[in-house]
Amino acid sequence: MANQLSNISIFQHFNILTTLKHLAFGSVLLLFFACKGTDKREKAIIQQDTIPVKVISLVETDTDAEVITSGYFTTNDETILSFKNGGVISRIYVKEGDQITKGQLLASVNPTEIGSQVEQVQLSLHKAQRDYERANKLFKDSVATLEQLQNAKTALDVAKQQMQAAKFNEDYTAIRATRNGYVLKKLANDGQIIGPGMPVLQINGASEGNWILKVGLSDKQWSGLKVGDRAAITSEALSGQVLQAKVSRKSESIDPQSGTFGVELALITKVKGLAAGLFGKASIFPSKKQTAFTIPYDALLDGGENEGYVFVTNDNRTANKVKVQLGAIQKDKISVTGGLENASAIIISGSAYLTDGSKIKVVK
Repeated sequence: MANQLSNISIFQHFNILTTLKHLAFGSVLLLFFACKGTDKREKAIIQQDTIPVKVISLVETDTDAEVITSGYFTTNDETILSFKNGGVISRIYVKEGDQITKGQLLASVNPTEIGSQVEQVQLSLHKAQRDYERANKLFKDSVATLEQLQNAKTALDVAKQQMQAAKFNEDYTAIRATRNGYVLKKLANDGQIIGPGMPVLQINGASEGNWILKVGLSDKQWSGLKVGDRAAITSEALSGQVLQAKVSRKSESIDPQSGTFGVELALITKVKGLAAGLFGKASIFPSKKQTAFTIPYDALLDGGENEGYVFVTNDNRTANKVKVQLGAIQKDKISVTGGLENASAIIISGSAYLTDGSKIKVVK
C-alpha cells in the first residue's frame, strides 16, 4: 500500500514539472515575438520621422519701417553742484522742485575756517610787503645785497599768489545757480559736515525748454539711424499730445547695464508739463534705406519685444532653428531685420513639431 502511494506521488511531481517546463517555454516564445513586434514598431516610427512642412522663399526688400522705442525725459544740461572746500553747511536755501534763476544763492558753508585762512594769508602778505620795502631802502643805501632784495621780492610775490588763492576759495563758500532751471535733487542738509566736491544739489535747465528723450536701441536699429532723423514722441502725461523731435546724438559705446546703444531725441518745439524722469514713447523714422524680410506671423516662435526664433531650410530636407531680430509688426506679417541673411526659405507650417536638425519633407 505504501509503495502504491509513493508511486502516485512521484507521478504527480513529474506532471507538475512537465507543466512548468511548457509554461516557461511558452513565456520565452511570447517574449521573443514581443521583441520582434517592438523592433517593427520602432522601424515604423523611424520611417515616419520625416515631418511634412510648408515653406516660402525669402526675398530681402527695402523698407522705411519706423523704429518703435521708449525712454525717459531729461535735459542735456543736468549739473551736480558742490562746495570747493569742505566744512559745515550753514544753510540750503532751496527745495527739490524749486525753480531757480542764474546766479541765485542756493547754499552756503560756515565761513569761519576759510575766513581765518584768508586773514592769515593777508597778514603774511603785509609782512612780505614791509620786508621788501625795508630791503629796497637798505639796498639803495648799499647796506643790503642784491640777493637779499631779490629774496624779499620773491617772498612778496609768493604772498600775493597765496592771497589770490585764499580769496578764490572764499568765493566758493557759497553755491550759486549756473543757469535758469529747476532743482532736481537735494543731496545734503543744513548742519551736515561735507567734504570738498561732495554733491549737494542737482539742477537742470528745464525752464529753458531744452528737453530730450533718452532711449536705448539694438545695434541694428542704432546703425540704421543718423543725426537729424525725424521722430514723434507721446507721453501719458501730455494727454495724447504728439511732440515732434529729431535725433540729436548717438552714443558711440554700448551701455553695459542695459546692453543697448543710447540715442537722444531733442524736442523741436517748446512744451510745458514735462518733468525729468517722465516716461515717453517714440517713433523714429530713419532717412537711411534699410533692408528686411517680411514673414507670416505664424512662422515666428517664442517672439519677444525685439527678437524671436524661426525655422529655416536651405536644402528642403533639414530644418534649422535660428534667432532673428524683429522690426515693425503688421496685421498678419512681421518684419525681420536680422538673422535670415544666410537662409533661402522659411518654414511657415509644421513648426510646432520641429526641433533643430529635424528631417523634413516639403509639401505644397
